Amino acid sequence: MDPSAVDPTDYPRKVLFVAGAGRSGTSTMAGLMQILGLHVPQPEVAADETNPKGFGEPAWAVEHHDRLLKEAGVQVSDSRPDAWFETGRVSTREKERITTAEWLESHFAVSSELVVKDPRLAWFLSLWRVAAVRTGATPVFATMLRPPAEVVGSKQTYYKNRLGSAHLAASWLNMLLHTERATRASAEAGAAGADGPVDGSARVFVRYGDLLDDWTRTCMHAGETLGLQHVLHARSEQIRDGHRFVDPSLRRVTQSLEDLGLPKRLHDLTADTWAELNKLADPGGDTPEVHRTLDQLREAYVELYEESEAISRSSVVAAEQRVRRELKGRAPAGRPGASPAPAAPAGDLADRLPHGLRAAIPPSVRRGLRKAVGKTRS
Repeated sequence: MDPSAVDPTDYPRKVLFVAGAGRSGTSTMAGLMQILGLHVPQPEVAADETNPKGFGEPAWAVEHHDRLLKEAGVQVSDSRPDAWFETGRVSTREKERITTAEWLESHFAVSSELVVKDPRLAWFLSLWRVAAVRTGATPVFATMLRPPAEVVGSKQTYYKNRLGSAHLAASWLNMLLHTERATRASAEAGAAGADGPVDGSARVFVRYGDLLDDWTRTCMHAGETLGLQHVLHARSEQIRDGHRFVDPSLRRVTQSLEDLGLPKRLHDLTADTWAELNKLADPGGDTPEVHRTLDQLREAYVELYEESEAISRSSVVAAEQRVRRELKGRAPAGRPGASPAPAAPAGDLADRLPHGLRAAIPPSVRRGLRKAVGKTRS
């Protein structure tokens, strides 16, 4: 069919959610989809020196996610498996579902195919899926894959992240293993017709390297798999704009997993996970066998994290004591002869700990501390 004969207003509603760890090519993917005709809801986050080509992120979505993450007590690069429970709990709030669906609905007035991207997005995939379905749209997912060592190196270079390679590798594992499971569940539900018809599979996995090497083939494969009509009917001038947009030098950080110096179990788990995720990006690679292996790897990561959490409790207690001393040292001096201010209750002091430290304390320990001081979480 002649592309010029197709009326874009007749395209079925669809929302492409671009997921993946930060610094894995999500901005490049979203930018290309925008060039090919999908609509990035405005206004967008402005480009900066860390991403000179632009982020392709709706500013509203970023602010929305920041607020929800704060309420859930979760960090963007959170390595805790339990963090998914916290964001999942927030995602089930009816108020948030209504707000998100209304925002999507307002942008369908501009285009029938939207693209939403943000590194925080994966934490709230279930929220966005429900919101899309409520607007009569089909949710589809593109998860970006980049070697974990490059993701870690890029974050350390451009985000000035000082949390260390082991933490960043663990957060990559936590993000990708759970994102894979979440998008798989959505694809299975869509294929079963739970929320209306789906044009083919509801998800694709895209290697960042493939996107830089041959973006037209990679994007067309995604368009065909996900039924993205703007991509399938892209015009020649859009293809030219895409060639100008993609710059292979964007892959500015290259290093191997060995360069990170990870603990052996974390190193092996990261390497095995990367190998299995790569299979999902191959034609016909999204198979039950790979799913089973990824489920086992996710369970292995949870086990590793719980063991590490239990072993490191003395470090957490020592950090708490250090913060107590620092807070005590910052207390303002009273007037001569004045009675000393009463000591803050232990529960109040715990609430004054920096979020990063509180997040490092195992949930069971936090509950025990609150119970000991007679304070429960509101």
